[in-house]
Amino acid sequence: MKWRQQEGRGEAVYQIGVEDNGLLVGLSEEEMRASLKTLRRMAEKVGADITVLREREVDYDSDIPRKITEVLVRKVPDNQQFLDLRVAVLGNVDSGKSTLLGVLTQGELDNGRGRARLNLFRHLHEIQSGRTSSISFEILGFNSKGEVVNYSDSRTAEEICESSSKMITFIDLAGHHKYLKTTIFGLTSYCPDFAMLVVSANTGIAGTTREHLGLAMALKVPFFIVISKVDLCSKATVERTVKQLERILKQPGCNKLPLLVNSDDDAVTAAQQFAQSPNITPIFTLSSVSGENLDLLKVFLNILPPLTNSKEQEELMQQLTEFQVDEIYTVPEVGTVVGGTLSSGICREGENLVVGPTDDGKFLQLKVCSIQRNRSACRVLRAGQAATLALGSFDRSLLRKGMVMVSPEMNPTICSVFEAEIVLLFHATTFRKGFQVTVHVGNVRQTAIVEKIHGKDKLRTGEKAVVRFRFIKHPEYLKIGAKLLFREGVTKGIGHVTDLQGITTKENSLEETLGTGGLSF
Repeated sequence: MKWRQQEGRGEAVYQIGVEDNGLLVGLSEEEMRASLKTLRRMAEKVGADITVLREREVDYDSDIPRKITEVLVRKVPDNQQFLDLRVAVLGNVDSGKSTLLGVLTQGELDNGRGRARLNLFRHLHEIQSGRTSSISFEILGFNSKGEVVNYSDSRTAEEICESSSKMITFIDLAGHHKYLKTTIFGLTSYCPDFAMLVVSANTGIAGTTREHLGLAMALKVPFFIVISKVDLCSKATVERTVKQLERILKQPGCNKLPLLVNSDDDAVTAAQQFAQSPNITPIFTLSSVSGENLDLLKVFLNILPPLTNSKEQEELMQQLTEFQVDEIYTVPEVGTVVGGTLSSGICREGENLVVGPTDDGKFLQLKVCSIQRNRSACRVLRAGQAATLALGSFDRSLLRKGMVMVSPEMNPTICSVFEAEIVLLFHATTFRKGFQVTVHVGNVRQTAIVEKIHGKDKLRTGEKAVVRFRFIKHPEYLKIGAKLLFREGVTKGIGHVTDLQGITTKENSLEETLGTGGLSF
């Protein structure tokens, strides 16, 4: 049991009444009670709790009814080692993304006029217009018994962290088309484990829904779909929206298998199948006002297993420290604070790191004064976790989004010129040398010029090629194999970095940064 829990990073599912070869034998009432009692005693020994997920009667050659039971064994939280899953929330403007998160995290239903989402907004203009324009984070916890832990009962974020064994961090992204760059930044830099695509039942697939679906697929983020606002429309309208979604998911480009969730049993099956097979897409129909089917989504999120096992996590932790800078704040009496994700290694309080690259390609020394994770203090940060680091009196003007903080012995390579193998998803005319695009690679977001297309003069929609790009402002820290997205107006493309032209000396970096000056069109 201990080994299985480590493999599942703190949780495991047991099936009682199933033989080793998969035969559904089932147990009688008495035998089941005894088995559950034994399992509970075993769980207590390894510091875990058990929850019965579902029971089912089986037809077996006997007079007495026999059942099989599925049980979730989850570790009781200790020293902040909760399982953390990040879920990006996508969907068209006015599809009910922020309201759904408000209902899930606050524990109160919406009044139909947007009361639930007010706690999520970060700016006054968002409250006035009701539209999310920035990236906000919301947390939903589950304790070892599988019960929801949220802000109801006037809990603080710290209390939620303390009493949860599993945390779901929702990354609330913007739905409006003019904030698309913010949404892409949220998807590329915060490395979500899963994406939740919210579709309004009364409008169906409209606006940026297809675009967000395409982004999730391009970045290979497994996604599930939530159809909201079912209280506003008739059953026939909801069914029409479901059919519309199923048709799109089954198209050759998507190749997904839709799975409509109507009961707790479906939700358990969906969570287990979803993590094992990336082709399955669960679809939920719910309402944030009446609360219809909200529990099914909570059951699904409670059982949803992590994508990586403990072995992969440990391998990442043994590498050198690398922290991506996604947000920069100035906090009174604390100083400069950076927010982001630790992509590899371990970061401790008081550790000395270097941050860069600056405009002239240098790395600057700094010290991590303190660490906070989900608004509560934390001593050690492990690979894959998101947190904010206080840097004391470090000058904020030297920092920008897209920088990395790494251990001094890493000797990071930075570049202004890089090559990538790309697929042009959409372009109105031909894509050729001298074209300027905004490139997104992880937390890096900068305009780059197409310097050369290998083996071709120009590209059209749907064509593949290896292209050399040059950043126009300053060098960046990139890795070979990193996923790349680029856009310019309606032009869009995806690919991965294949080659870097590293900069070593200062003179070289200045020359690389300034470039040649002339552009050819």
